[in-house]
Amino acid sequence: MQSYKRYVSLLVLFSSAYCVSSAVRHYSIPEEMKEGSVVANLATDLSLDIKTLNNRNIRVDMIANKKYLDVNKETGDLYIVEKIDREHICNTKLSCYLKLEVILETPLRMFNIEVEILDMNDNAPEFRRDAIHLDISESTPKGERFSLSNAVDPDVGSNSVKTYHLSESDHFNIEVQTGRDGSKFSELILTKALDREKQAVHNLILTAVDGGTPARSGTASVIVHVSDTNDNSPTFDKSVYNVNIMENSPIGSLVIHLNATDLDEGSNSDISYSYSLYTSEKTQQTFNLNSATGEITVKGMLNYEDFRIYDMEVIATDKGANSLSGQCTIKILVEDMNDNHPEISIKSFQSPVNENIDLDTVIAVVSVSDKDSGDNGVVDLHIPDNMPFKLRESSDNYYELVVSEPLDREKVPEYDIAFTVTDRGSPPLSDNETMTLELLDVNDNVPQFPLSFYTICVMENNAPGALLSSLTAFDPDLHENQYLVYFIVEKEIANTSMSMLFSINPENGNLYALKTFDYEIEKEFLFHIEARDSGSPPLSSNVTVHIIIVDQNDNAPIIVSPWRAHGSVVEEKIPRSTDKGSLVAKVIALDTDSVHNSRITYQFLQVTDATLFSLDQYNGEIRTMRMFSYRDPRHQRLVVVAKDNGEPALSATVTIKLSTVETAVKAYPDMTEVPLEYDIFSDLNLYLVIGLGSVSFLLLITILVTIVLKCQKPKPSKAAAPCRNSVTSERNSTIADSTLVSNDAYWYSLFLAETRKGKLVVRQPVPKGSRYIVSSIPRGTGQTETSDSAASTLQV
Repeated sequence: MQSYKRYVSLLVLFSSAYCVSSAVRHYSIPEEMKEGSVVANLATDLSLDIKTLNNRNIRVDMIANKKYLDVNKETGDLYIVEKIDREHICNTKLSCYLKLEVILETPLRMFNIEVEILDMNDNAPEFRRDAIHLDISESTPKGERFSLSNAVDPDVGSNSVKTYHLSESDHFNIEVQTGRDGSKFSELILTKALDREKQAVHNLILTAVDGGTPARSGTASVIVHVSDTNDNSPTFDKSVYNVNIMENSPIGSLVIHLNATDLDEGSNSDISYSYSLYTSEKTQQTFNLNSATGEITVKGMLNYEDFRIYDMEVIATDKGANSLSGQCTIKILVEDMNDNHPEISIKSFQSPVNENIDLDTVIAVVSVSDKDSGDNGVVDLHIPDNMPFKLRESSDNYYELVVSEPLDREKVPEYDIAFTVTDRGSPPLSDNETMTLELLDVNDNVPQFPLSFYTICVMENNAPGALLSSLTAFDPDLHENQYLVYFIVEKEIANTSMSMLFSINPENGNLYALKTFDYEIEKEFLFHIEARDSGSPPLSSNVTVHIIIVDQNDNAPIIVSPWRAHGSVVEEKIPRSTDKGSLVAKVIALDTDSVHNSRITYQFLQVTDATLFSLDQYNGEIRTMRMFSYRDPRHQRLVVVAKDNGEPALSATVTIKLSTVETAVKAYPDMTEVPLEYDIFSDLNLYLVIGLGSVSFLLLITILVTIVLKCQKPKPSKAAAPCRNSVTSERNSTIADSTLVSNDAYWYSLFLAETRKGKLVVRQPVPKGSRYIVSSIPRGTGQTETSDSAASTLQV
C-alpha cells in the first residue's frame, strides 16, 4: 500500500461556494492497482469531520463510468473497488480520467473529483500476422525496399512501440520509420544480391520493442521466397564422351544416353538436345539424337571396315525467355567382330549401391582372355546396350563396369548385368557371366497427383465439415521418402483465406468444406494443394483444385407482373364484348436460381369459370376461351401459381380480380367499334328458349312485335343523322337479332354485326358518303325486312 501512495497527488483548485462545492480535486493513480488500495483520504482533503460521515451518508457517484472507486464511511478513505484497466476505459487516448462526485446530506454538499489513470507498460507489441511472406526475384538489385507489417501496442506514450530489430542476415536489413501519427514501422532493405540456386528461402525474425521499463517485445516471421531467373546454363556430366559400339548393331540400339542438368527451375531448366553445325552429315545420317531425352541411337548400318570413328558435338539448350546452352563432344568407336574362344572372370563386384551413385563409378572389375592368337585371339567384352552402364578398359584384358547414365530404382529396382566376351574369329565364339546389381532408394522423386487439375462440384447449402474429395498423391520412393503430408497453399480471395473456407487432412488428403456455400453469392474457388514427402531434403508438388458451387432450388419464384402491393389483389377491368382469344393479363415471374431451377410454368390454382379463361403454362398469358354471356358473373377471380422446375418445386401465387364493364370501348389497331343503343337479349340459345315454356315464348313474341312496330314508325328518308357520327338504333329493339342490310355488295367485309352487344364494328375503311340500313329481325324468321323488323339508317 505504501508503494501505491507514492503515485497519489492531490491538487486543490477552487474553494467551495454555498452548499455545493465548485472545487475540482485531482488525483493521479497507476492502472492495475489492487482492489482495496487507498487512493486518498477524502475527509482530510475535503476538511470533513470523520465522525459525521456515516450520519451524513457520504457516497461516491461515478460520471459516465463503471464504479471503480468507493468511499469508506468510517475512515473517509477513497479506495479501489475493482482493478482498473486503462486500455479498456480510454483505449489509445493520451489522457485518461475518471470523473466522480462526492455527495453528503444534511446539509447537502457535493464535491467534484477527477482521478487520472496513469499508463503502465502491461501490454507487449503484437503483429497482425505471425508470418509475413515476400516473393523477391533473384535479379532484384541491392537497395530495394519492401514494406513490412507494423506491430501494435495498446499502451500509449513511451510504453508504445519504439523500435524494430531483424535477425542476423547476410542479405537483408531493416530501417525504422516514424509515421505522421508517431507510430513506428519498418522497411526491409536488400543489402546483398540473392541467388535462388544457393538459397531459395530466407527465414527472418522481425522483433518489435516498446519503450516501457522493463521493455516488452513481440515477434513475427518474415519468409522471403526467392523467384528464379534464367541465370544458369545447362551442363553435361562430362565435356567429352567416348562410346564403343559393335559394328552391325541393330537399328534403334542405344549408343549413349546424354544427360545435361540446369540449376534453374521451371521452363528455365527444361532442356532440348540438338546437333551442332560442326557435326557432319554422315554422322547425323548414321545416328539419331532424341531432342527430348538426349538418347543417341543407331539410325543407319555400322561397318567397321568402312568407318571406324564418329565425332559429334551435341548442344543442350534450356527453354527460358533468354535461353542458355551448353555443349559436349561425343566420340563413337565402332568395334570389329570375329570368332574366338574367350573366357571371362569376375574379379570384383559391388552390390547393393545407392540409386544416386555418381556417374563413372566402378561397379565391377572383369578380366577376359582367349587362347587363340592373332585376330582370333583378340576378344571383346560387352554388356547389353540398353543398360545404364558401360565398360571401361583399365589395362590389357581388364575392364571396369562403370555407371554411364543416372540410375533410377523406381524404374528398375535391380539389374541383371550379362557380361558377354566374344572373340574376333570366324565363326565367333563367346562366353558370358551374369551378375545382379541391387539399387538402394534415395529421395529423388517428387510426389505426383493422378491429375494436374481437379474439378470438384459442391452442392450449395452443404453442411460444414462435409467431405468434398480425396486428393491422394503417389510417391514411388520407399519408407520415409514416400510418407506424404498434405496442406493448402494459402491464397486470399476478397480478404478471405482459403484455409478459412476449406481444410485438408494432412495424412490422407481428404478435402473438407468449413462453411456453407451459397451459389447466388459464391460460384467457384481456385487454389492449390501441396503434397510433401518426409525425405531429407523433402520434395513436394502442387495440384490445382477448382471448386464449383452447384445451384440448388432454394429460391422461390417472385411475381413481378402484374405488379401489386404485398398481400393485395390485382384488379383489372375488361369490356364484356371482349372477343374469344383476347389477352386479358400476363403473369411474369422471375427466379434467381439457375438452369432448370429457374424454369417457370404457370397454371390456375383457382378460377371462377374454367370454361371462360385459358392460361399458357410457359409465357403466363391469360386469354378468353369464348365471349362473355349475360349469365357470366361480372366479377371473375383468378388465382395463378408460378412454379419452378426444381426438386422439390417452389412456387408463388397472384390473385387477379377481373371486372367486366358494359361501356368500355377498346381501340384496336385494325378495327373500330361503333356502339348501337339497343339492349343485348338477342343471343339466347335455342335450348333455353324451349325451356322457358310456351307461355314465356308467347310473351316474348308479343314484346318483340311491339318493339319492331315502334322502330318502323320513322321513314328511312326522314331518318335523323346519328349523333356524333355514331351508329344507333331504336332503344326499344333489345330482343331482336341485328342484321345488316346494305346497298353495297361488300357490306360484310366492312362491318361486323355483334348480336349480343348491339354494336357494329368497322373492319376496314368505309367509303365516305355511303348509306347502310341496319335492321333488327326476330330470331329464326329468316327474313331480311318484314313488318316485324326494326330498321335504322347509317350515314357515313
